[in-house]
Amino acid sequence: MRLMLRQAFVVLGVTVLAVGSVWSADTNKTPWKISGELEEACSCDAACPCWWGSKPTKPTCGGGETLFIEKGTYGNVSLDGLAVAYIGQSPAGQSMMEAFGNWNFANLYIDEKANPEQRKALEEIALAIGGPAAPKDKMKVKYVSITRKVSDKEHDISLGSFVNYAGHLIDGGLGGPTKITNPIGADPVRKEFSQGRTSKYVFNDAGQKWNFSGSNYMWNKFSVTSEDYEKHMAGLSQKMEEMKKKKM
Repeated sequence: MRLMLRQAFVVLGVTVLAVGSVWSADTNKTPWKISGELEEACSCDAACPCWWGSKPTKPTCGGGETLFIEKGTYGNVSLDGLAVAYIGQSPAGQSMMEAFGNWNFANLYIDEKANPEQRKALEEIALAIGGPAAPKDKMKVKYVSITRKVSDKEHDISLGSFVNYAGHLIDGGLGGPTKITNPIGADPVRKEFSQGRTSKYVFNDAGQKWNFSGSNYMWNKFSVTSEDYEKHMAGLSQKMEEMKKKKM
């Protein structure tokens, strides 16, 4: 467990530095807040071990998150009713956390309904939450139609012609949906989430063609701010310093 924590904090500490290097000075001064629903899925078996600092259940972990924003602002820019997605793939044989910054690719898919100001805001927020997980030349930004259909327990999400995944929640042994709270890799958006499985995951982009089902699916309602992420990053930095001192 100590080793897992160390890996998580070391990599997330690097994330702080990496994110800082790509943000503009203006980004750090622009407050934002968003609330809505998270739809996340990947190729790992449920529940995804990557959030625990472990290696994926397949050679790589491929997938990501879509944030459907019900209410949101970035400075004075309204983000109500918009969406943004982050899809990537970790290198084979490495945990998502230890490979952060060196993923095979990490693409941002931004709601095509957004105007230029909103597109910039969504990109900055996605980077604040997801960070630059891959080298710059392997991170692409695309503007696509982002849609979601909810039918009974099934949630079906599409990102243009590139991504289509659907999932449903799993009932726990004592009834109600299975929930995971505060995993090692938790951040403000994923401090708690309901666990499920995919019915399908189809991806055709970044030189990849995925088609799987029965894998990890996560859902929750979130309400987060730029201040939440500043505190989150500051907390990780403090833990990094404490660990550094213990090694001396």
